[in-house]
Amino acid sequence: MKETLFKVLRRGGKEVTAEPAKPVKEKSIGLIIDGPNILRKEFGIKLEDIIDALERVGKIRVAKVVLNQYAPQGLIEAVVNQGLEPIIVAGDTDVRIAIEAMELIYNSDVEVIALATRDADFLPIINEAKRRGKDTIVIGVEPGFSVALQNAADYVIKMEGKDGETPNDF
Repeated sequence: MKETLFKVLRRGGKEVTAEPAKPVKEKSIGLIIDGPNILRKEFGIKLEDIIDALERVGKIRVAKVVLNQYAPQGLIEAVVNQGLEPIIVAGDTDVRIAIEAMELIYNSDVEVIALATRDADFLPIINEAKRRGKDTIVIGVEPGFSVALQNAADYVIKMEGKDGETPNDF
């Protein structure tokens, strides 16, 4: 049996993770992954773990991974093999992530905005998504997972690193 490598937490601390089950109403999810921030070797986070965690909330309809020009070819291939769209950016990835997130916020077919990052710079994205009536999910890992980002989102998914622990549970 596969071990649970993540926790899905509703704001307020109530854990909603159990054995995989169909959501009551399957919501359409738009996912953006901040590659340089989340997909680091020291974290040991796998794309399939992020996908598995989100499938407990709804159905992923749009999934993009923003990477910088230094991303190894193997990572780009892994992104494609998981059925996600890689977006390669020269320089800093934050502006492109913000643009992609805004496109999802204004996409009427997407009900949930999921952002995999630890970076508090994306707090305005979460706030705008909520203003526009979208449910929000932030996916991150310790250390450095912004508390402000976690508190702003409707759901928090804390991924576990290689050691199997999340030092500061929500």
